[in-house]
Amino acid sequence: MSDHYFTARPSATSAPRQVRLALRDVQVGLTTDAGVFSPTAVDAGTLVLLESVPPPPATGDLLDLGCGYGPITITLARRAPGATVWGVDVNERARELARVNAANAGCDGVRIEAPDDVPDDVRFAAIWSNPPIKVGKATLHGMLQRWLPRLAPGGVAHLVVQRHLGADSLQRWLESEGFPTERLASRKGYRILAVRTEDTT
Repeated sequence: MSDHYFTARPSATSAPRQVRLALRDVQVGLTTDAGVFSPTAVDAGTLVLLESVPPPPATGDLLDLGCGYGPITITLARRAPGATVWGVDVNERARELARVNAANAGCDGVRIEAPDDVPDDVRFAAIWSNPPIKVGKATLHGMLQRWLPRLAPGGVAHLVVQRHLGADSLQRWLESEGFPTERLASRKGYRILAVRTEDTT
């Protein structure tokens, strides 16, 4: 696999820069770098997600799956300061940026980890994600099969996916895997999918 933002150790020469996350309730500067996802601006899909989903639970463990340099993590932490927010990414450079950005934003209760470093017993009250569609279906499906079952009872995962990159087929696949899924919103070519674990009660 060539060097992409989903590479564990990007080989791209470091080129730090500043971007701005500008939401109604969150205004913060973020440091980005080469070798991470959307280094020149906060991704449009991420903005659609953050502008469209309901507020996160006020307490509990919350997950930003594929956190990159941290815009979703920081928004979760700002909107739910009483929660523990886990930012998870395979990319070491992205994780370090997310740590720095969360600290600079004054976000307490944030933990940035590699996937294997999240304790197995943690269950999430909510998952927010702009998942890495370009890793390929097999890897993407494996990632979702790993993390979606870790939703706590009553928890919801909100995913943003470009329509032309397979949002509708992903929704069908999630349904076939036993994850009840609804389209919460459709804006600017993106779908927001709300996913729940199968009710086994």
